[in-house]
Amino acid sequence: MTRPSIDLFSGGGDTGRLMAGLDWTRTPLGPVEGWPQSLRVAVRLVLSSRYPMLLLWGEEFSQLYNDAYSTLIGDKHPAALGDDVRVTLAEGWDVLAPLIQQAMTTGVASWVPALRLLLERAGYREEAYFNVSHAPARDDDGRTVGVFTVCSEVTEQVVGERRLRLLRDLSVLGDGRTVDVDATGARLIETIGGHPLDVPFAAIYLRDGASLRSLARTSGVQGTLPDTVDLADAGPVAHAWGLPDAAEGRPAQVSDVADRMTLPAGAWDDPVHTALALPLPSGDEDQPLGVLLAGVSPSRRLDEAYRSFHQLLAQQASLALRNAQEYEEERRRIEALAELDRVKTDFFANVSHEFRTPLTLMLGPLADALTDATAPLAAVQRERVETAWRNATRLLTLVNSLLTFSSLEAGRARSDARTVDLSALTAELAGVFRAAVERAGLILEVACPPLPRPVTIDPVNWERIVTNLLSNALKYTFIGRIRVSLDADDEEVRLTVADTGIGIAEQDLPKLFERFHRVRGTRSRSHEGTGIGLALVNELARLEGGEVRVTSRVGAGSTFTVVLPWSATRRSAVADPLVERRGDAARAAVQEAAGWLAEASDNPTEPEHTSGPAADELAGARILVADDNTDMRAYLSRLLTGQGWRVRAVTDGRQALDEVHRERPDLVLTDVMMPVLDGFDLLRRLRADPATRALPVLVLSARAGGEASVEGLGLGADDYLVKPFAATELIARIRAAIRRARDRHDPAGTRTGDTPPARPGAVAAATEPTAEDGETRVGVVATGRSDCGAPARDAVAGRDVLDTSWTYPSAPTSAALMRGDVRRTLRDLAVDPDVLEDLLLAASEAVNNAVEHAQRPSRPEVRVRVQVGDGLVRISVRDFGTWRDRRPAMDRGRGALLMNAYGDVRLVSTTEGTTVTIERRLDDPA
Repeated sequence: MTRPSIDLFSGGGDTGRLMAGLDWTRTPLGPVEGWPQSLRVAVRLVLSSRYPMLLLWGEEFSQLYNDAYSTLIGDKHPAALGDDVRVTLAEGWDVLAPLIQQAMTTGVASWVPALRLLLERAGYREEAYFNVSHAPARDDDGRTVGVFTVCSEVTEQVVGERRLRLLRDLSVLGDGRTVDVDATGARLIETIGGHPLDVPFAAIYLRDGASLRSLARTSGVQGTLPDTVDLADAGPVAHAWGLPDAAEGRPAQVSDVADRMTLPAGAWDDPVHTALALPLPSGDEDQPLGVLLAGVSPSRRLDEAYRSFHQLLAQQASLALRNAQEYEEERRRIEALAELDRVKTDFFANVSHEFRTPLTLMLGPLADALTDATAPLAAVQRERVETAWRNATRLLTLVNSLLTFSSLEAGRARSDARTVDLSALTAELAGVFRAAVERAGLILEVACPPLPRPVTIDPVNWERIVTNLLSNALKYTFIGRIRVSLDADDEEVRLTVADTGIGIAEQDLPKLFERFHRVRGTRSRSHEGTGIGLALVNELARLEGGEVRVTSRVGAGSTFTVVLPWSATRRSAVADPLVERRGDAARAAVQEAAGWLAEASDNPTEPEHTSGPAADELAGARILVADDNTDMRAYLSRLLTGQGWRVRAVTDGRQALDEVHRERPDLVLTDVMMPVLDGFDLLRRLRADPATRALPVLVLSARAGGEASVEGLGLGADDYLVKPFAATELIARIRAAIRRARDRHDPAGTRTGDTPPARPGAVAAATEPTAEDGETRVGVVATGRSDCGAPARDAVAGRDVLDTSWTYPSAPTSAALMRGDVRRTLRDLAVDPDVLEDLLLAASEAVNNAVEHAQRPSRPEVRVRVQVGDGLVRISVRDFGTWRDRRPAMDRGRGALLMNAYGDVRLVSTTEGTTVTIERRLDDPA
C-alpha cells in the first residue's frame, strides 16, 4: 500500500491500523488509491472521532468505523471492516434498514433514542439499546451514496430504569396494611409478571415449619414446580430447583431450566436456561422467611448488576411479606382482643342480669322490714337493716351501670326518644343534688332557660348523663361552686357542667373517657367507683347523636360539655308509653354521695360497760379504723366496740396518720383504696417512722388475690383480710395481732391468754406431743411462713421459756427466710450476739442440708423449731424425706464441720424424715 493510502488511516487507533493493513481490493470499495476524495474525507472524519461512528458506503453498504464503534459490535469486529452491514447486523437489519433507506432516499438525517436491537455479539441473542442518528453521505458529485451513523449504547440505562420501576412497584406493596399474606404474595407475583423482560418467571415459597409451601407463581410454570417441599426430605425435584439450599440461606443457581421446561422469554422469545433460588431475608439469618425462585432473561447476561437486581427483588418481596405477616398478626391480636372484649361484655351483661334476682330478694324484704308498722324494728336492728338496704341499693345502681355499659359496648343499647322539655328536666335533675352540694359547703348554680324548640331525646339516658357529670363534679370539688347550664344556638344544644375542683392534668385528658380508667394519686371525696362513669357519659352522648368535650386545668377546675346537634334532636318519638323511672339514677347517686360527705366522729366510740367478753385482757384496747365508706366505718365501729374496745374512725390515710401521732392506738385497721392517702401509703409511712414501726396494722381490702396480699404483707402489714369477711375472723385476727405486739414488749411473760396465731399465710404453731420420736413436736395448723413466729413464754420455775416454730418450702431461699425469723424471735432475749450469729450459721447449714438431701419427701417443706430454757437455746431443723448421702466430690466439706463448731449437734433419721438439733448455752459466746 502506498504512503498516501497509509496516511489516510493514520491516527485512527487500532481500527485505523487494521484498516491500513486490510486488502481493500477484495472489497466492493476497491483499492484505496481509487477512492474518491469525498470517501477519503469521510473516513478521516470517522477515524478522528472519539464517538462511535459507522460509515456505510456504496450499494453494498461497506462498513468503515472507528475504535469506539468496534466495542459496540463485540466479536463481530474486525471481520466487519469493509463487509456488508446487512451481513454483519443481519439479526437486527429489519430494524435498521428503514432508517438507512430513509436517510439515503430523502437525504434527511434522523435521530432515534433507545433503539432496541437484537445483537449476537457475545455468543447469545442479546437485547441492546442505542441512541442512533443516520445522516446521508455524498460523493464528489453530491449524490447520496452512503450513510453516516452516529450511535451510543444505552442498554444499561434502559434496563436499569426498567428494573427500578419493578422494584418501585414492589415497594408500593410493602405496606402490608390492606391484604393478608396470601393476597400479598399474589400481588407480588402479579407485579413481577408484568416485567417478563427482566424476570421471565417467578415463584414465591414461604417457610411453614419444616417445609416450604408455594405461595404464588407466574403463569406457565404451574405444573413444573413443586407445590410443597419437605425440607427434611426434599427430594430430587426440589433439589434440582435449589429450593432446600435457599431455604437454609444459601442462594442457588439453576442452569438447566431448559431441560425441565420450555418457556419462551426475553426480548426475542428464546428459551429460559437459568434461574436463581434466593432466600427471602427475615429477622433470623439462619432461617429465611422463604424462597424466591426467579428466572433469568435469555436476552441478558447474568452479570453482577443482574444478580444484584435479583437480590433487591428478594428483599422487596420479603419486606412486603413480612409487613403482611405483621399486619395479620396485629389483626389477629385485635380480633382476639375484640373477642375477649365481647366475651367480657357479655359476661358483665349476664352476671349483671343474674344479680337482679338476688338483689330483688334482698331489697324487697329489707324494704318490707323497714316499713312494717305492725312489727317495727328495734333501733339497733333498724340501723343494721338500713345499712343493708342502702348498700343493696348501691349494688343495684352498679349493676344497672354495668348493664347499660355492656349493652352500649355490644351495640344492643337503644334510645327511646321522647319529646321533652330539656330545660325543665335538666334543672330538676340538678336540683336533686342541691342538698348534697350545699352539705359539702359548695354552691350549686343552675342556669337552664327554656330552649327555642322541643327536644326529642331518651330522658333516662339524659338523666344518666347529667347524674354522672354532677356526681363526678361533687366528688372532686372541695371549695367553690358547681355550675349546670343549658344553652343553644342555631346549630346545637349544649349542656355544661363546670366545677372549681382539683382539675385534670393535660396528659390524662386523652384517656378520660376510656372505661375503667382512673387518674391515680388524685384527691377525691372517695376512692369508690367503677371507673365507667365518664365512659358511660361519652357512650350515651354518642347514642343520642352528640359528643362530650372537656377542658380542664389543674387546681382551677374542669368543664364538661355535652353537645347535641339540633339534627340529632329532631327524631321521631317512640309511641310506647314511658315507664316512669325519672330520678332513680339521680337519687341513687345522691345517696352514694351522702356517704362521702358523712364526716367521721371527732370522738372515739366508747364500748358499753356490758359489752365484750368477760375478764378479757384486751378490754379497753384502742383501735383506729380508716375507711372512706361511711357504712363500713359505722359497721366496724359497732362490731369492735362490742368487744369492749375503744374505736376511733377516720375517712382517709392522712387523717389516720395524724390520729396515730396524736394518740397511739393498739392497732390500726385500714382499708386500701382511700382518697388523699391510701392504705398502702399509710402503711409505708408507719413502717418508716421508728416510733410507729412496731404498731400493728391490719389491712382490709376488696382487692382479692395473691398479688394484693403479698404487696400488703411485703410492706409490713401484720395481717391482710379480704372483703367480704366474717366478723369472728376479723375479731380473732385483731386479737392475735394485739397480743403479738404486747408479747414483743412484755418479754417477762406477765400477760396471760391464749397463744396467738402466726401472721396470715404463716405457720401458726401450738406445742403438742407427737408419737414420731417421743419428743415434743410442733403441730402445724396453717401453711406458709412467718416474719416472726408467735413465741409462747411462760414463767416456769423462774426461768424464761420460749417455744415457737415455722414451716418453710423446701427451696434454696428458705435458709435466708429462717435467719430473719430466728433473729427477730431471739433479739428480745438475753442471747449473746456472738452466740446468735453462731446459731444462725449452723441452722442455715442444717436447712440447706434438709433442702438438698431430703429424697421423695412426703411434704415438700422444712420445719424449724426454736426453744429457749434452762439457759440453753435449741434449734431443731426437720425435713420429711429419706436421707441421701452426697458423694465426697459433691460435698462442700464444711456443713457438718460448721454445725459442730458452733453448737452441740444431734441427728435423728427415720423413715419419716430427719431432725437435726443444735444446742448452745446462752452464756457461752466462745
